[in-house]
Amino acid sequence: MARTNFDMLLQAGCHFGHLKRKWNPAMAPYIYTERNGIHIIDLHKTVAKIDDAAEALKNIARQGKKILFVGTKKQTKEVIAEKATSVNMPYVIERWPGGMLTNFPTIRKAVKKMANIDKLMNDGTFGNLSKRELLQVTRQRAKLEKNLGSIADLTRLPSALFVIDVLKENIAVREANRLGIPVFGIVDTNSDPKGIDFIIPANDDAKDSVEVILNACCAAIAEGLEERKAEKADEKAAEAQAEGEAEEKRPARRARKEEAPAEEAAPAAQEEAPAAE
Repeated sequence: MARTNFDMLLQAGCHFGHLKRKWNPAMAPYIYTERNGIHIIDLHKTVAKIDDAAEALKNIARQGKKILFVGTKKQTKEVIAEKATSVNMPYVIERWPGGMLTNFPTIRKAVKKMANIDKLMNDGTFGNLSKRELLQVTRQRAKLEKNLGSIADLTRLPSALFVIDVLKENIAVREANRLGIPVFGIVDTNSDPKGIDFIIPANDDAKDSVEVILNACCAAIAEGLEERKAEKADEKAAEAQAEGEAEEKRPARRARKEEAPAEEAAPAAQEEAPAAE
């Protein structure tokens, strides 16, 4: 069963591309027609591509891996943050910090610095600072929170990137390609699909368009997380059952061990009896 349908995408405006003069020829296979100088995206292909991407995202989530959502456009920030948070995934909606993937240890140091500031503030260490110094530290903390707060729990490189507008976020795409991290992307008619492993041809400017696609993909991620929970619960139940069976067998083994010496002692006593006569 498809996770979206033609009518849902049509209503959300996913079919609107860019002006014909701004198109990227590599997107030709996904363009249905041109109307009033604007390219119209083939939504039948979009539906199929969303299903492929959703299934791949579900498998990644089921393995307990992280997917980093990236989108810094003003009109889609809130939607991305909301949907990524709903499935407990990291996201970047402010400026992409260059080298975030290729120089990940440095980014982690900045995140740890933010955590250290919080720790020092909570234990009263900053109580002796002047107002000016405290203001500087507070501003530094706020800046780190704005840029890196959403990836504070990302302790290692993500297993995949989900990018909204691959043209605008081209630096993130290049870093992921360099490290061999698969990229899922909403690709408009003015963008180059090269380097995108899972292409979702659609309008990447409209909030409704991005939201309907993220709804389908995040629902798949949620399914993968639920399946992972169920698998872990089954594993724990199987382990508990195996331990219970082992506990039941132990008394029987002990009883057999205790009976064995008694049986060996009886023949020995019978052999000694004639010698005593």
